[in-house]
Amino acid sequence: MASAATGCGSRIETGSLPDWADAGFSGDSRIPHVFGAKGDIVAVLFGHPLARARDGGSNNKILWVSRPATTSSATASPATLAITATLDGTDTQVTREVTGGPGPSIIDMPRAGCWHLELRWSGRTDTMDLVYADN
Repeated sequence: MASAATGCGSRIETGSLPDWADAGFSGDSRIPHVFGAKGDIVAVLFGHPLARARDGGSNNKILWVSRPATTSSATASPATLAITATLDGTDTQVTREVTGGPGPSIIDMPRAGCWHLELRWSGRTDTMDLVYADN
């Protein structure tokens, strides 16, 4: 369910990861994660809750897992996950890249709040919202 306070539309799930996203996990694979609006990508949140500034050496680790492509053209594009993030209610925009495409990353944002992410990889696109706390 969306949070009225932030305007964020992407819900953090705590159930099992889908079969296409649980490679390398064992057991029930229950870890916080957020699905893209189209369901083509999932952000597995190892650094939950995400925060603008992290204490104690922890970080905003996100594992991006893409649903397997159904067409061969989707794999012909460059293997980079390009992220354009816009802070909700502002014109503040930042870009981040995950070299090699969806996979492990550290994604920090300059301010706390709800960030609307446009994701592009291997000729595919999806969107999601991630909330970064002030701490």
